Amino acid sequence: MPMVDADKVKRVAVLGAGTIGASWTAGFLAQGMSVSVWDPDGDTEVRVRDVIAGVWPALKRIGMVDDADPDAVSFHATPAGACEGVEMVQENAPERLEMKVALYDEIEAVLSPEAVISSSTSSIMPTVLQASCKHPGRLAVGHPFNPPHLIPCVEVVGGKQTDSEVVDWLMAFYEAAGKQPIRINKEMPGHLINRLQMALWREVIYLVNEGVASVGDADKGIAYGPGLRWALMGPTLTFHMANAGGMPGFLEHFGEMNESMWNQLGDATLDAETRQRLIDGVEEEADGVPVAELRAKRDDMLIAVLEALAKERGR
Repeated sequence: MPMVDADKVKRVAVLGAGTIGASWTAGFLAQGMSVSVWDPDGDTEVRVRDVIAGVWPALKRIGMVDDADPDAVSFHATPAGACEGVEMVQENAPERLEMKVALYDEIEAVLSPEAVISSSTSSIMPTVLQASCKHPGRLAVGHPFNPPHLIPCVEVVGGKQTDSEVVDWLMAFYEAAGKQPIRINKEMPGHLINRLQMALWREVIYLVNEGVASVGDADKGIAYGPGLRWALMGPTLTFHMANAGGMPGFLEHFGEMNESMWNQLGDATLDAETRQRLIDGVEEEADGVPVAELRAKRDDMLIAVLEALAKERGR
């Protein structure tokens, strides 16, 4: 499949401009691209421009290209209108298969042959998404993490009909766009990172239900314990350094203990009582601070971490 060079993309389309789509828009603009936006909501332009203006100082702090222009964004009445002449589409429709399929059907008629479609879906596998496409080879998943304009990780997943060079292209495109893409070699519901997140959160819920700790203390334990190390490196490399003998030594000394703990991990269901316990617990933890203020504080801390990592790694 012919495609423009991944580091030469000039114009992308963002379809669906909610929290994720608006964040993608700002991030692409910061990399010097122009962005065509479509969303069915009537207030899309005002809302997205407000998001761009709000995050632009943060994007300056973490680095943007010299010719980045926050006004290089256009808004369109139809998905097809937004996709005319673009080289890449970032689709962010709700997690409803029928909506995404209908969207692809509409835009494929106007997309240039070399344009790539990347879905931000967090749970739907690309093989399912592309089943009804006229040109399924150009569709893959590029799943970001909230907020995409700050969090570098993007999961790239191809479906059974995705051209292998499209996956390679998306890896290169996201890297050129300042991201840290990871290649998912096998389709799995929830991809990779959400499954890891949910595994940890399930154990948190189990332990809270068992009275082992409060919601706030469980969060604090992660944030001020392994979470600090996980900002620097993943758990496997972390355990590699936990023993003078590296991973072989770690497995020799702690392997049986780890297996014993795995066998004792609990299960959790989100029944009414558990939901209320989580709601009450996180409200106590938040201590009345509004969600918008919590997000702003989170973003400031994320930026500080990203700046420290960039300085340390010489980027």
